[in-house]
Amino acid sequence: MDAVIEVRHLYTEYEDKKVLHDISMEVYPKEIMVILGPSGCGKSTLLKHMVGLLHPVSGTVKLFGKDIEDMSEDDYFQTLRRMGMLFQGGALLGSMTVGENVALPIREHTKLDNATIELVVGIKLSLVGLAGCETLMPSELSGGMRKRAGLARAIALDPEVLLFDEPTAGLDPVTSAGLDQLVLRLRKGLDMTAVVVTHELSTMRTIADRVTLMEDGEIIAYGTLEEIESSKEPRVTKFLEARYKEAGPSELLLETLEEGD
Repeated sequence: MDAVIEVRHLYTEYEDKKVLHDISMEVYPKEIMVILGPSGCGKSTLLKHMVGLLHPVSGTVKLFGKDIEDMSEDDYFQTLRRMGMLFQGGALLGSMTVGENVALPIREHTKLDNATIELVVGIKLSLVGLAGCETLMPSELSGGMRKRAGLARAIALDPEVLLFDEPTAGLDPVTSAGLDQLVLRLRKGLDMTAVVVTHELSTMRTIADRVTLMEDGEIIAYGTLEEIESSKEPRVTKFLEARYKEAGPSELLLETLEEGD
């Protein structure tokens, strides 16, 4: 099976400070890859390389078998249409309604008429649990609702690959667990691939098929959820133990929600 995203020996620097060191990993069709690690370890930087927002000092990033650096401008934008991204906070445009935000990529990249666009927007909002919220402004939404609205916009063009940058950051445990379950339902319902950047162990345990664990710009573990959690590598066990202690009661909440599904 060919990888939809392939990263090879990626190095990145900011103002002569090394940020990513020899990163190599792949993401395969229909899997959920969780990129896990503490704040400042390079997770979001890696995600930005995956959509060509950053250029490597050396190494390659391939999307659907093609090196981003070798793509023409037209090829690059056609490739991006096959991908969607949920930014931290949802990144909604505050001057537009929720419906207008979701409709934006559809109007930009298709020739659908207004009636059809409104129908598609309604379907996408229903998929994320926001049916009937088209006329609301982003300022009228809670943090979790803004994330869901941003997700509706990210899936507006039916992407093959969906990328999430800290989707549960700043959310309470109940809302976070609900968003994790939504990711699983979308993967199943839309048959898509997902890459999720997070520092939350509960998210990893709920949604991950495979995990890339990072520390200080390096990959310290890479494999299935079971392989990560059974690792004897000292840096891995230290990180997991620290995060499990911090998680505390939220792990029990997660188990309760899973039992109720």
